[in-house]
Amino acid sequence: MVGIGYRKDFSDEFLESSVLNPDFIEVAPENWIEIGGFWKQQLKKAREKYPLFCHGLSLSVGSPEGIDIDFVKKIKQFLEDFQVSVYSEHLTFSKVDNAHLYDLLPIPFTQDAISRVVDNIQQVQDLLGRRLILENGSYYTVLKAEMSEEDFINEIVKRSDCELLLDVNNVYVNAFNHQYDAKNFITKMPLDKVKYIHMAGHLQVNENLIIDTHGSEIIDPVYDLFEFTMKNLKHDIPVLLERDFNIPKFSMLQEEIDTLRKIKKKALKQSKNVTHKN
Repeated sequence: MVGIGYRKDFSDEFLESSVLNPDFIEVAPENWIEIGGFWKQQLKKAREKYPLFCHGLSLSVGSPEGIDIDFVKKIKQFLEDFQVSVYSEHLTFSKVDNAHLYDLLPIPFTQDAISRVVDNIQQVQDLLGRRLILENGSYYTVLKAEMSEEDFINEIVKRSDCELLLDVNNVYVNAFNHQYDAKNFITKMPLDKVKYIHMAGHLQVNENLIIDTHGSEIIDPVYDLFEFTMKNLKHDIPVLLERDFNIPKFSMLQEEIDTLRKIKKKALKQSKNVTHKN
C-alpha cells in the first residue's frame, strides 16, 4: 500500500479525479476534529473512497508536564468515528508549560527524557486502547546527549511497547546534516517494530545543510535508501508519500506513488529470494 496526504487545498479535484490513485489517505486529526458542515462531509466522502490513516502533530510525547488527556480523548473519538486503522505521531515535543511552539522539536537523548517519554506514551496507549506508532524526527541542532539517536529510539520502543514510523527522508536528512551513515542507522532500528514508512522531498540549502520540507519531489538517493530499508524490513507495510505544499499536477504525484510501489515490490521480492536461498 502507498498512500498520499489528503489536503483541503485539492479536495474537490482529488475526489473527482481518476488520475491520482493512492491505496489510502492520511490526515492530521488536529485539522479535522470537531469540524462540521462542508468539510466534514468532504472528509466522509474521502473516507468512503479510501482507507483513512492519521498522523498527528500536537501530542508532544516529549513534554515534561505530561500528556493533555482531554486532547487524547478527542483523538480517540475521531479515530473511532472515522474507523482509522493507523494512528501515528512524532517522537518530538511541541508544547512546554502549555505553550504551543508550533514546531516539532527534538527530545534530548538522555535517560531522564526516556523515562518521561515512556510514561507519556504508556498513558496515551492506555487511553487510546492501541499502540502508538512514533516517527523518528529530523533535527538540526544536537542537544545534550548521553547516547546515540539509535539507542535512544530503541530503548523508548522497547520500554513503552510502542511501534515505529520510519521516516526514510528524515534519516537521510539527519545523516547528511550530522555526518553519519544512513544505511547503518537503518540497520540499527528495531525493524520488527516498524509498521509505517514516510517518504518525502527536502530542500538542500547549501553544501552542509538539508531542510526537511515535504515541498518537492523525492530524490534518487532517498529512493535508494527506501529500497535498502524495504530489503532489510523483509515485510510489506504501508508507505506514505508526503507533499505538504508546492503541490504538482496529480500525474506527477502518481508517478512518485508508482515509483514507490515498484521499488517496494522489487525489494520485497529480492529479500524473499535471499531468505529462501538461506
